[in-house]
Amino acid sequence: MTVPVRTHGSDPAVRAGAAAPSAQAAAGSAQSGATPAAQRPVRRRSPQRRRRARRDALLFGALIAPNLIAIIVFSYYPALYNIGLSFFDWDFVEPVPEWVGLENYASLFTSASFGQVLMNTLIFTGVSVVGSLALGLLLGSLLATKVPLTGFAQTMAFAPHMLPGAAVGILWLFMFDPNYGLSRWAFSLFGADSPAWTTTSDWSLWSITIAYTWQRLGFVTVICYTAILDLPKDLYEAAALDGAHGWKLFRHLTLPLLSPITFFLAITGIISAAQAFDIISIMTSGGPGTSSSTLSWMVYEEAFQKFDIGSASAAATVLLAILLVITYVQVRYGEKKVNYES
Repeated sequence: MTVPVRTHGSDPAVRAGAAAPSAQAAAGSAQSGATPAAQRPVRRRSPQRRRRARRDALLFGALIAPNLIAIIVFSYYPALYNIGLSFFDWDFVEPVPEWVGLENYASLFTSASFGQVLMNTLIFTGVSVVGSLALGLLLGSLLATKVPLTGFAQTMAFAPHMLPGAAVGILWLFMFDPNYGLSRWAFSLFGADSPAWTTTSDWSLWSITIAYTWQRLGFVTVICYTAILDLPKDLYEAAALDGAHGWKLFRHLTLPLLSPITFFLAITGIISAAQAFDIISIMTSGGPGTSSSTLSWMVYEEAFQKFDIGSASAAATVLLAILLVITYVQVRYGEKKVNYES
């Protein structure tokens, strides 16, 4: 006689015991308010929301398209095209440029004048940016003290920035003239003769540096003056109660609060000074020799006087690389030192 063997799957008690953990887990999930992933409803955006998202994306694209196209066409494409030309030899005449690889860069870095041109660029850029920032902060602080005729002083301070670089160059040519310029009168007060600012290698670089610093000073002054007026007055009142006055107040309160403005002025000043051309062209033409030649002037000279497009493109690429490195270092430094909190 065969005795039927009852399996675990057919035992109601066993099935109940096996189902207990699942019931307990479900009860725990119900108590905790959690919904199982399989039972969680999938949220789908309605057709109206999808249409609105597409409409917003198209509107965003239409609004940024003009500026984006202008930046690509007039900034990025010329820069990339210039980098490509630096690997060719071309004189504006030959129909097809000749590939020379890194020969233009090798000729540039081994040139006897490149070291002096690079040093001139660093001196011109550094002195003009630091000088305009220091004097601009000083003049902006003086204007913020509500001196008499503040409005007239603002107009006079900002006026040089509105003048074209060629006009500034001609103005300073007359002022630096050793025979009848303002320089002759100023040096005669001390019983000395005026140097030949623009025709000697010892002074030509300093002549264009002074002229460019004067032109940019008005812009920096007005920006600093406006920023100082917007600083919170309660901080100055608290500092005055603690006995901070004069230089201590300016150094420990005004300068830290103005760090975003000085950071912006430093970056834009370096980029602008490194590309200065018109003042150099009017006052010295990069001479005598290469004593006042910068990388921006070297690009013009190689391209439109010597018709060596490859060397000019290589010099422009080196200038671009220097500006990118300086800007990157400034941005990384600004992330740590610039205070954006009011």
